[in-house]
Amino acid sequence: MHPELRARFNADFTPDKYAALGRCVNETEKWPADFRISETPIFLTRDFTDEVTRAAKEIVDAMRTQEFATHAAAAVPKGLEVPNEAAHPSFLVVDFAICAEDDRLVPRLIELQAFPSLFGFQLLLLGCIRKAYPVIPRNWTSSFGGIKDEAYLDLLRRTIIADSASENVVLLEIEPEKQKTRIDFAATETLLGIRPVCATKIKKRQRQLFYDRDGRDVRIERIYNRVIFDELIRRPDLNLPFRFQDDLDVTWVGHPNWYFRISKHSLPFLETEHTSPAFFADNFPVSENINDYVLKPLYSFAGHGVDMEPTRQKIATLENPHEWILQKKVDYAPFVATIDGQKSKAEIRMMFVWPDNDRDPTLVNNLVRMSQGKMMGVDFNIEKTWVGASIALREG
Repeated sequence: MHPELRARFNADFTPDKYAALGRCVNETEKWPADFRISETPIFLTRDFTDEVTRAAKEIVDAMRTQEFATHAAAAVPKGLEVPNEAAHPSFLVVDFAICAEDDRLVPRLIELQAFPSLFGFQLLLLGCIRKAYPVIPRNWTSSFGGIKDEAYLDLLRRTIIADSASENVVLLEIEPEKQKTRIDFAATETLLGIRPVCATKIKKRQRQLFYDRDGRDVRIERIYNRVIFDELIRRPDLNLPFRFQDDLDVTWVGHPNWYFRISKHSLPFLETEHTSPAFFADNFPVSENINDYVLKPLYSFAGHGVDMEPTRQKIATLENPHEWILQKKVDYAPFVATIDGQKSKAEIRMMFVWPDNDRDPTLVNNLVRMSQGKMMGVDFNIEKTWVGASIALREG
């Protein structure tokens, strides 16, 4: 995207510098990255930065309307509603494919979530990239709106911890030490002092929850929720000491209901210049060519259940077609020049936080996934290089 810095970076790149990046990422925290780190960040021009920022904010604004509230009212599956829903989500992430159109690169919406992303890890990754690759100017940053590292951490604290003590806040997950995103949990603990706790280790007393902290029971006031219901449902072996549907004396940071309200369920509602047509499977128009669409389950994560080659026969056999969407395919542009002559594709996640008492969400950071395969997932990029997790940098 930024040809001069790309050329400088590639000319300066060595395997030893990439190895240093890997050591920094994997040896800084108590847990390593269980996913591939790309050899390179991507470098945004001012024009693309402005466009992707505007695109993300337009989509977030559309989800703050009364019309959207009406659309999202029935999004939470029956029986999964959690009491004491927050007035607004604590986190918003908007994913864009980077596509080519009329000889320029443009963002196209592919996914969105009101669920936390790798807010801790991305700060760690930025620091490691700066150490490993001194060719990148120091004024190039991953943040938006002039937010520097300390201001970023302050926003995270106000969102996740608020007025509680850090020991009264936990990062809740299912077996956090086994999750692929565990490096983010470790980075979050380092940055904010909140510990990752397995949902099975919680203790319940009346309406209050507690966890063991160094041999003493500590009350939980706020839950930084990283539990995904799709995984919870697929783990009947878990013996939880509480139900998410219980009326608990806790504040959910990332209230579970918002995971459903702002999700793939939102895609058929959204119509901006940066979105693609999307339909619930039971409302798919007969006039549309199904070969131009991808079939996605509403509430799965990490690409589970995605069908790149749907047919009308497949749709007809869906047990709950309103829990699936068809979204028009987008063509990722191979635009990241690599040292081996190949070009990588990328998608960018725009990451917002929304502290309890703030009027508006704040765009704070981004996350990038790079690919040379058919899809972004690891299975489609086996033995490839210049692919994996990364970050987009812009001139500050």
